[in-house]
Amino acid sequence: METLFVGGLVFDGRNKPTPGMGVLIKADRVSKIEPAEQFADYQGHKIDTSGGTLMPGLIDCHVHLTLGGEADIASAQAKRSPGQIVMTGLRWAQQTLAGGITAVRDCGGKDYLEFAVRDACNSGEQLGPTVLAAGRMICMTGGHGSRVGRVADGTDEVIKGVREQIHAGSDFVKIMATGGVMTPGVNPMDAHYTAEEMAVGIAEAARFGKHTASHAMATKGILNAVRGGITSIEHGTFMDDECVEEMLKRGTFLVPTLAPMQGLMAHLDKVPLFVQNKFQMMEEVYAKALILYYQAGGKIAMGTDTGVPYATHGNNALELAYMADAGMTPLDVLKSSTSLAAELMGLSDEGHIAEGSRADFLVVDGNPAEDINMAARRENHRTIWKRGIEILAVEQAMEPIRAPQFAATAAF
Repeated sequence: METLFVGGLVFDGRNKPTPGMGVLIKADRVSKIEPAEQFADYQGHKIDTSGGTLMPGLIDCHVHLTLGGEADIASAQAKRSPGQIVMTGLRWAQQTLAGGITAVRDCGGKDYLEFAVRDACNSGEQLGPTVLAAGRMICMTGGHGSRVGRVADGTDEVIKGVREQIHAGSDFVKIMATGGVMTPGVNPMDAHYTAEEMAVGIAEAARFGKHTASHAMATKGILNAVRGGITSIEHGTFMDDECVEEMLKRGTFLVPTLAPMQGLMAHLDKVPLFVQNKFQMMEEVYAKALILYYQAGGKIAMGTDTGVPYATHGNNALELAYMADAGMTPLDVLKSSTSLAAELMGLSDEGHIAEGSRADFLVVDGNPAEDINMAARRENHRTIWKRGIEILAVEQAMEPIRAPQFAATAAF
């Protein structure tokens, strides 16, 4: 089946939105991009984008599909059976897609259960975004993520842990360089792995063609990860000029994840006390790393940390507004959320609109390069396409087979 998108602007993921162009897709691929007048005689299926913008689907480089955004995520996850974790993970992936996100990178799950969600979505068996998954996070004894991660101490054990993730089917490897907010008893300022441990883990992943991500909040841990060859720094909250210099030298990506701080600011009294205490050290600085690296010309990819407290699946696109509020131009935010995010994830046929690319689209009102809220807020989204399928049409078709409300009552 062919569909023509014509009438409005086209943002290709890399350049300013262009007027007067038509984009024709066949099945799940872009087959032709021509001036709109070249399609004057086209009689097939047509989507009128007048007054709006056709753009690549958004890409979120940091989510957790096994977490649900509750105030106490550890307790909530512990109450779910493995089957429930898979089912809720699939539902959250689908909610994410319905929010305009056509690809995600899961940065740490639970017992590889997120792999079932990934495989169902990527195979087309279930509706969902493209999913890359890290499997178990590599972390030190008692370190951030040790509740669900692969605990490894010393270079030999780190190498073994990385090999286990690759054997299990991980798409990339995540290594925890510092403490974090959501683990009790750890300090985000502490470097958790030595430079040697980080370097051997990164090198082992690279030996098998896997890119790497590192939870890294403070300077020593960031430097250990970057100098070891990490692909992306997640958060980077307390980075300084030395970190920026080292990252620029190596082309390291920053995935800033601003959404959790926004959620915590609104609901701080509801999260565990240890989270409240750590929030105070970050409240004034959480967006500074983004601007420091952005102003230096560093590569930034959009990521939300969705799944942690009050960062909810389906609202991922709000991150774009937070990035713009911090000081990025709307056009650069769009690039970070499409083509640059795809570059980080190694998705060569996603994140941009070109002949032969995947027909993963978001159509929004207005011009998001002038007003980022056109892409950031769901009420401004007109339609979403994944692999050449209109998602809103699929959702409407599913409506009659959803369980009736009374099925959830005790008497049913």
